[in-house]
Amino acid sequence: MSPVYYAPSGYSELTWVSSPEAQHSRNLAGRPELSIVVFDSQAPVGEGQGVYMSAVAEQLTGADLERGLEIFSRVSVSHGARPWTIEDVQEPVSLRLYRARVSEHWVLDPERRPDQRTRVRP
Repeated sequence: MSPVYYAPSGYSELTWVSSPEAQHSRNLAGRPELSIVVFDSQAPVGEGQGVYMSAVAEQLTGADLERGLEIFSRVSVSHGARPWTIEDVQEPVSLRLYRARVSEHWVLDPERRPDQRTRVRP
């Protein structure tokens, strides 16, 4: 499990910045399929809800890098951070931009047994 700050693009794409040397980045290089959970960590015990996702991730390059950087920078700036530039995610610096393309979403439904997952369509 690797918590990361991410920028959504709708319900189907998430972008984030990370080092390619981080364990989660090395794992994605070998196997790009991943699971993602987003939840409110401030919710009181028993009142939280989360969304569970299946996705495929990749390190962005070329035109995808430019588009992903626009998304990531816009969300970062809206949260009070500085704008990100292409120089922030290319050699010689150690960070890269990644994108997960989400294929499925679920939420937990305590009324469903034995499998509490309910698939949702964004």
